[in-house]
Amino acid sequence: MNRPNYFNVIEDRLNHLAVRISSRSRLNILDLHGHSENFYQYFLNEVYGWVVTNENDNKQNVEAIDLIDHSNKFVIQVSATSTKQKIESSLSKELISNYVVYTFKFVSIARDADNLRKDTYKNPYKIKFTPSADIIDKNSILSKIRGLHIDDQERIYKFVKKELVTDVDPMKLESNLAAVINILSKEDWDKSEPITSVNSFEIDRKISHNNLNAAKDIISDYMVHYGRVDKIYTAFDSQGSNKSSSVLSTIRQEYAKAKSKLNDDQLFFEVISKVQEKILNSSNYTSIPFDELELCVNILVVDAFIRCKIFENPDNYNYATT
Repeated sequence: MNRPNYFNVIEDRLNHLAVRISSRSRLNILDLHGHSENFYQYFLNEVYGWVVTNENDNKQNVEAIDLIDHSNKFVIQVSATSTKQKIESSLSKELISNYVVYTFKFVSIARDADNLRKDTYKNPYKIKFTPSADIIDKNSILSKIRGLHIDDQERIYKFVKKELVTDVDPMKLESNLAAVINILSKEDWDKSEPITSVNSFEIDRKISHNNLNAAKDIISDYMVHYGRVDKIYTAFDSQGSNKSSSVLSTIRQEYAKAKSKLNDDQLFFEVISKVQEKILNSSNYTSIPFDELELCVNILVVDAFIRCKIFENPDNYNYATT
């Protein structure tokens, strides 16, 4: 008899939360961050057996410290901003001097923190802090859960399922968008191909026309894959008519909905976020590591940008090479 796969559900819910937090253009980001802080208070207790309480329940907006475990002597910051500057800013707060016998832990709730663990940090009050062990992210938490006994996984699964309810759960719907992501996830995207199918000058014109400054690097990085995506769409369409058209239409629909309240770079990154959410809420999505999902979605959205499905085209725009 197969064991229940509690881990996949836990991973999907945490991915879904990370996508929502990463969408910084949302007006309710502060409320969402507050909810995430409360969620992680109990979640860390469930996963690690800690005795964490929320400092902000006693004093609102405590700088540098969100959660505290007096039993294990941990002070914990939960943050959607995963940068060296953020950690050093927290370590430099005068409040930290009251907790020098504690250990400082930093929990990244939106982004992978692997690079942060390899760095060194200014620590003026000399609080105990070992980056390799005390910087925690979604992936390190999932690794911990993966190694737990099935009974512990079930307990955490029940907690996560109750706390992180998705919009369409428990009845998810299939989508062609998820199906094409499943195909893209099996490609080796490190193997670049020459840009032979697109006119990079024309794409640069469209980038400038839409004031895409932050998004420019992502478009430049992934437009090289246009020809490969085109081949994948052709193979995908062999399974039935309008399959690739429905994928591009879904991306365009998310663009159209966000266009009324956002523009420029914010609009571009909101489309990426919304497409990620749709995939995570599809019943036929095969779970992959979040950074791989992000890569595949970036490739799809850049492809839609090139194909004139999203954002305004400059006069006489022609992305095809002559």
